[in-house]
Amino acid sequence: MSSKNYYVGPHVSAAGGADNAPMAAAALGATGFGLFVKNQKQWRAPDVTVEQLARFGAALHTAGYTAAQILPHAGYLINLANPDPEAHARSLGSLIDEMKRCQAFGLTMLNLHPGSHLRKLSVEAALDRVADSVNRALADTAEVAVVIENTAGQGGCLGVTLAELGRIRERVEDQSRLGFCLDTCHALAAGYDVRTGDGMRRMLDEFEREVGPADRYLRGMHLNDTQNDLGSRVDRHASLGTGRIGWEPFRALMRDPRCRGIPLVIETPDEDRWAGEVAALLAAVS
Repeated sequence: MSSKNYYVGPHVSAAGGADNAPMAAAALGATGFGLFVKNQKQWRAPDVTVEQLARFGAALHTAGYTAAQILPHAGYLINLANPDPEAHARSLGSLIDEMKRCQAFGLTMLNLHPGSHLRKLSVEAALDRVADSVNRALADTAEVAVVIENTAGQGGCLGVTLAELGRIRERVEDQSRLGFCLDTCHALAAGYDVRTGDGMRRMLDEFEREVGPADRYLRGMHLNDTQNDLGSRVDRHASLGTGRIGWEPFRALMRDPRCRGIPLVIETPDEDRWAGEVAALLAAVS
């Protein structure tokens, strides 16, 4: 087995400009990476300049990355299920803005959490609201795919089950620009036992049953160990091999062909371990 077309790397900082992210990832030996295209904790950001776009494109070229190796993450404030009309409009507007930023940067995907019903809507009504929001965002943008992530399930968050992701998928009209990202920490917290290689494979099997073929809908993964137990509904990332999942399930995941050709983004808390985590994951398929 070869590590070719396995796109592994951390979510790197874009502080000082998005053009810093590709070189930061390359310095860690990463073959892929994640980043924010604007401040993830603010609604607004200055418009991207022509100079910033040129610098980012040049940095990608120098570091040798293509858009297929990169999974940008949307801001944390976005909640497409918010039942409050004003708050929902702000979330939808922010998503559309970030998708347009991705397109300007030459990126083809934007990952986001589906949001929370805030215990004010039924799960089904909230899933409908998310799918409708995605339809509206896709209609107002071009080229960039929305990639929805599973969640740990705390605070009324949607996407705690793969079946919920499947229900969103059924209701989105342009499925050519829809995908999903599986986070291993979130999966364990939500009750999916991924503490073995077989457990990881069963999760991917269930994804294909509940959502659809991985080669069409699985657009990325977040590879994170977790500090909390199975079914805890608590999202607390840990460095790979140091938490409840351990190293072997990640090595087994790397050997699954469904993980080839998509960004496998590390969101672990200790930056000093990132280079070693990247190397160990790629070694599993070398």
